[in-house]
Amino acid sequence: MTENTTTSATIRYTADVVALTPGGNVLLIERGRPPFEGAWALPGGHLDDAEAPHTAGARELAEETGVHVNVGDLHQIGAWDQPGRDPRGRYITFAYMVTVPDGTPVTAGDDARNARWWPLNALPEQLAFDHADIINAAVTPTP
Repeated sequence: MTENTTTSATIRYTADVVALTPGGNVLLIERGRPPFEGAWALPGGHLDDAEAPHTAGARELAEETGVHVNVGDLHQIGAWDQPGRDPRGRYITFAYMVTVPDGTPVTAGDDARNARWWPLNALPEQLAFDHADIINAAVTPTP
């Protein structure tokens, strides 16, 4: 008799936000803890129990950068679910985009060491996770 031994990985859900300005800047945070500690990344994080992804995105943006947006202003650009995208295990992120005024002040908070606006044409060479792909999807027009 063959024994059926299937295992199921725990899947964790996150939300990330691509905050853009009309002038062509994107808001990034410097991660304050592993993985990718010290690397630049999009603001985002884990969904709380019974929390909708877009609500988590707005909450994480505010907690990590001090930028407050209406949940209804977030536009989903996709879900990233490639196995191995996060070294901690299986993570699926819902990515959102929002446009905020040029000069919007930012303040690092929560687990962000730093938060700042970066010109889209001069991003850090290496971004955490697959955040370069997410930014690219946000700024590339869809046919």
